[in-house]
Amino acid sequence: MNPDQHPPEDPEARFRRVFAHLQPVADYAARRGSPDPEAIAAETMAIAWRRLDRVPVDDPRPWLFVTARNLLMAERRQSSRRSQADRALARPEPEAAVESADPAVTRALRTLSERDREALLLVAWEDLSPARAAEALGISPVAFRVRLLRARRRFARSLAADGLPNTPDVLEVKST
Repeated sequence: MNPDQHPPEDPEARFRRVFAHLQPVADYAARRGSPDPEAIAAETMAIAWRRLDRVPVDDPRPWLFVTARNLLMAERRQSSRRSQADRALARPEPEAAVESADPAVTRALRTLSERDREALLLVAWEDLSPARAAEALGISPVAFRVRLLRARRRFARSLAADGLPNTPDVLEVKST
């Protein structure tokens, strides 16, 4: 073995490191309006276990968020097949599930498209760098930065329309 190489990590130990992100995945699903965010998180972890060799070692969060996002889309497709009566009893649509401690932030987020909200929330609430958020969305870092810039501008305009000249910390993002 090359001295620079590390011995292969035990799969159970590696999965424990991945599993440590269970709650952030559940929070991600909850903020996106899942009626059962814990089930989404659990299924995400089950998929991670089955595909452990595909989960990045350095930071598994983008991979986990992509997986959870795919499960959320499947959940929405399934829910759209429900009857109108079933939908009336379901939880609010994803855009209504966006909540912040600041009501102005909540209102501003609800004015954004799902795409703009996703860009802001991955960076501000899921604590991903723009490069990791781009990875989670399956787009280039440059494309994500453009999307994030435009989302931040729309968000700032929405806050200004609500009479808030200063933008809250939710717009502060990492530069890496």
